[in-house]
This record gives sequence, C-alpha cells and structure tokens, in this order.
Amino acid sequence: MNDSPVIIGEITCIHGVQGWVKVFSHTEPRLNIVKYNPWYLKSQGEWKAVKILNGRTQGKTIVAQIDGVTSRESAHAMIGTEIAIQPSQLKRLAENEFYWRDLEGLEVIDLQGEILGKVSHLIETGANDVIVVKLAADKVVDKKNKEMMIPYIPDDVIKKVDLDAKTIEVDWDNEY
Repeated sequence: MNDSPVIIGEITCIHGVQGWVKVFSHTEPRLNIVKYNPWYLKSQGEWKAVKILNGRTQGKTIVAQIDGVTSRESAHAMIGTEIAIQPSQLKRLAENEFYWRDLEGLEVIDLQGEILGKVSHLIETGANDVIVVKLAADKVVDKKNKEMMIPYIPDDVIKKVDLDAKTIEVDWDNEY
C-alpha cells in the first residue's frame, strides 16, 4: 500500500470573519471530509497536522473551522492548500476491495501473461469505473493512442489484483 499522504480535498476560500474556510472535498459523500481528524495541511513543504473543530454543509459547499485559525487573514493565507490524511486514517476495506490510489502504477497483464502497460489513473463513468492503462511501448500501434481504457468489472474483466506482485490480471484484448 502507498504510504504517502492521501489528498482528500483543498481549501478554496474563506467563510465569514472568524477564520472558517470553504473546502472542496474529494470524499464520497463529500461531507465525509469533516469526519477525518486531524487533517494534514502542507506548509513550507511539510505536512502539518491540524485539528478540525467543526464542519458542515453551507448551501452547496462545505465549511470547516480549524483550530488556531480565528481570523479572515489567517484563513485567507490557507486558500489553495491541499488537505490530506494519513493512510492509516482510511477505512479498512473488505477482501478484493481497493482504493484507487493502490491500483495506480500496477502492471496490467492479460490472461496470456502479456504486459499491456501500467495503470495511469482511474475514472468514474457512472456505469462502472474504468482503469486507464498507459500502454507498454510494444503495444502502442499509433502515436496518438498511447492509452487503453479497461472497465473495472471484477470477476468478468478484472480477474485478479495482486498488490504484493503489483499486477492486475485482465480478460481483455489489447485490440479494443
């Protein structure tokens, strides 16, 4: 598993005059961001823990009160700061469930053992998630198509995820 901080959002704006901040959340549901405590904010190149005193929805946005931030000026200095948590703060998943961050960078192989490439990132499409694979050099047919999209459908397309071996075995034809 990846041990680097997990980015879960960003401070986007100030809210009010008492140091509250508006937050853009990457969590699902979005309000879950305020359930993590502490947050880690990057300041002068280092991640520093901060305690969240309060958080809630405010219209269509999320606002939070950070311990020690009591004025508009101190909140304004935080605009654009990423919000992270430690991997140990993440919920433990059931067997054969994975966080996207743990799949990124894994080598993708087909049922014949051929390396198709590495997982670049994942996207949510509504029907199912999709892994975007940066193709191995010998799989690139034309210079415009250096990626392949493979639906993340466990047991059907995704046959095996092995985090220790850093591989994902897929039932997928690289001609798609």
